[in-house]
Amino acid sequence: MTAPDVFAPAKLGPVELRNRIIKAATFEGMTKNALVGDELIEFHRRHAAGGVGMTTVAYCAVAPEGRTERDQIWMRPEALPGLRRLTDAVHAEGAAASAQIGHAGPVANGKSNGLPALGPSRAFNPQALRMLRAASKADIERITKAHADAALLAVEAGFDAVEIHFGHNYLSSSFLSPKINKRRDEYGGSLENRAKVVRGIARAVRDAVGDRIAILAKLNMDDGVPGGFWLDESLRVAQWLEQDGGLDALELTAGSSLLNPMYLFRGEAPLREFAAAMPQPVKLGVQLVGGKFIRSYPYREAYLLESARQFRAAVKMPLVLLGGISQRETMDLAMAEGFQFVAMARALLREPDLLNRMQAEPGTRSLCIHCNKCMPTIFSGTHCVLA
Repeated sequence: MTAPDVFAPAKLGPVELRNRIIKAATFEGMTKNALVGDELIEFHRRHAAGGVGMTTVAYCAVAPEGRTERDQIWMRPEALPGLRRLTDAVHAEGAAASAQIGHAGPVANGKSNGLPALGPSRAFNPQALRMLRAASKADIERITKAHADAALLAVEAGFDAVEIHFGHNYLSSSFLSPKINKRRDEYGGSLENRAKVVRGIARAVRDAVGDRIAILAKLNMDDGVPGGFWLDESLRVAQWLEQDGGLDALELTAGSSLLNPMYLFRGEAPLREFAAAMPQPVKLGVQLVGGKFIRSYPYREAYLLESARQFRAAVKMPLVLLGGISQRETMDLAMAEGFQFVAMARALLREPDLLNRMQAEPGTRSLCIHCNKCMPTIFSGTHCVLA
């Protein structure tokens, strides 16, 4: 069977995309007062004009305490006009728009937000240098409903899809992790219990929006942390999510923003740049011990493919391959391996028009060197420092 052309139109749930390439969610750092402004709109318009099938707005918290910092968007009526301007701009360039929705949980900065950060269990929160509060059953019910409400707001704002964040040890992902989730109630212990939050959120979002928009979830294949959520458990969760019928696709990811962030990105760890972007005393901590937390991993194209193949064999639902997608032959390999979509980030930060040029001239090569120096720019407006 011939592999599909990555630049051919494709269906994602009820939505037809002009091609199979998704601009992956990368926190933009462009939402002063937790609202959309012209800078964020232009960021996504530029990627839409550059040829992606869909661009993903990140990160849209479902509750005020679910932000990684106070200026991050949280989904509320006041955000609606700006979000509508953004989707209109993206649609005018021929692309679709997706809103990444979720709750940062233990990755949230409680000090910045002025609200307690939540986790499955009480623990130290390195982002705010204070303790996490264990989420109560009422918190879980409230946050589950907040995901459904956020998805409804996304529909009203003109988004074509929502991507539910089940990765990187944000709240839902942290419930999956046996290293972080030490609960002894119905949300802890067995994998079936630890998966109740993600399954409940996926069902609530589907029940709220029906088939009006596509629903994706970004799921950790593994946390990259000893004793954390690992591939064997993630495969089972993916099968449960497929059986539940709430999702149109899974985007496969890895790593922990809380415990091992570079496990997702691979390549050089920009410690000096991270330290320069941080306030004291975090800056000093990065300078002294940052190498133990922000580790370097070798970069190669399609570095998550080996793990993702196991998901392709285990589920029938559409899968989005992420991680080291920067060259045309890597996209073609993903299609040949049975993935329906690919997601790109760093290469498009370097060259927002890369896809248009690849489509016009298949021999075009990405200029991204995966130095990862774009990562610390999230604090001042995400961009490639070499562009």
